[in-house]
Amino acid sequence: MKARIKWVEQVSFLGETESGHAVLMDGPPDGGGRNLGPRPMEMVLLGTGGCTTYDVIHILKKSRQQIIDCVVEIRAERATEDPKVFTQIHFHFIVTGKDLKPEQVERAIKLSAEKYCSASIMLGKTADITHDFEVVQE
Repeated sequence: MKARIKWVEQVSFLGETESGHAVLMDGPPDGGGRNLGPRPMEMVLLGTGGCTTYDVIHILKKSRQQIIDCVVEIRAERATEDPKVFTQIHFHFIVTGKDLKPEQVERAIKLSAEKYCSASIMLGKTADITHDFEVVQE
């Protein structure tokens, strides 16, 4: 996997992926930015949320669960001193479907957290990661 980061101006950076996608990252005005895009550490959280959501949906579909929607709300705390690593991360999954079995949702989240989601497993080296979920039956 390869990526390229290009400094645009002040504290704005254009990130380009090997797959041909780009995202602009920027800092807040009080840090010299113009608030034109997410902060780099916000991107880390977004990527981790995308990684685990991908896993959960994939596992539920393989389990023949009729999943309609999946939203993950993430709360995180960072260390106050440099390096300001994540110290706590909480994932709250809201999974919507027809005849969903809560035990299957719980299993999918656990498998993602412990086996498949490389991003959350990596962040788990510095952060206490917790999960909970709710099932919405359609």
